[in-house]
Amino acid sequence: MDNLLNYTLEELKVWMKENGESEFRGKQILSWIYKGINQFDNMRNIPKSLISKLNENFIIDLPKIIEVYKSDIDGTEKFLLGFKDGNLIESVLMRYKHGNSICISTQVGCRMGCKFCASTLEGRIRNLTTGEILSQVLVVQNHIDERISNIVLMGSGEPLDNYENVVKFLEVVSAEYGLNIGQRHITLSTCGIVPKIYELADKEYSITLAISLHAFSDEKRKEIMPVANKYSIDQILEACRHYINKTNRRITFEYALVKEVNDSREDAKALGKLLKGMLCHVNLIPVNEIKENTYKRSSKKSIDDFSEILKSYGIEVTTRREMGSDINAACGQLRRSYMETQEMREE
Repeated sequence: MDNLLNYTLEELKVWMKENGESEFRGKQILSWIYKGINQFDNMRNIPKSLISKLNENFIIDLPKIIEVYKSDIDGTEKFLLGFKDGNLIESVLMRYKHGNSICISTQVGCRMGCKFCASTLEGRIRNLTTGEILSQVLVVQNHIDERISNIVLMGSGEPLDNYENVVKFLEVVSAEYGLNIGQRHITLSTCGIVPKIYELADKEYSITLAISLHAFSDEKRKEIMPVANKYSIDQILEACRHYINKTNRRITFEYALVKEVNDSREDAKALGKLLKGMLCHVNLIPVNEIKENTYKRSSKKSIDDFSEILKSYGIEVTTRREMGSDINAACGQLRRSYMETQEMREE
């Protein structure tokens, strides 16, 4: 049976018409789902005959919450979610003064191979469907019984490697009939799949595009990001300029600072020269240390120096505040540790 969460309102209207039902029923059904009702039988204003058809043709497929870890430091909650096929993903709820933000996954695993990321260690298992991406927001929102107002597509997976499902998700989650989360409250992070950046630009969404850059030169970037072997920094920046011209939206460049790898004053100056004059800002990210590599976090002084140098080039800079440091809130860490524990139990 189809997962109803994969359907847009227009697609559901078409289904209604083809099955002898009034099109307006589609909006009624979706309004129930986005209010947290996950059983067709509980939709009170839907005729029993239609409920019967819905039960025969659709499911509202939400993942099961396997584990929830809550930080004692800042209230960040990390959710390990399980799908019916046995695959696991992670979503992270972060609480800010301006509202609740969720970091969601777009794939099970990832094939991009970035050396500082735990999500990519087993490669990509499969893409998530539109409904599976959306379901993360719904299941967490239902669990906390509070509205989520900001979304970051920065969990496991490369969003532009699952382009069609991600684009459909962006349209559904921001629609008035859906969760009605404004596109300006959505950030999509990519390691830089150049052709898809052009495609996304031409849609002229008002989301924030974040580019995982992490180096100022192709040589240095290749050391930590295999995608750099396919797309050069010049190609990425050219695509970013096209994106800015089409959308008039500022680009965010993410830069994970790794001790003695890309955090020197010379690195900062080179990055400043590279980005000077572009409509952008840089988000410095103290790298998350994972046991599978030797990367170490930069010192506070190195981070502060790096930030001040970029500012001297007229570039806006923020340093990401670490959230949930006591619960392994970085991408892929919880899923991987859970799988390792299960394997040990089976031995």
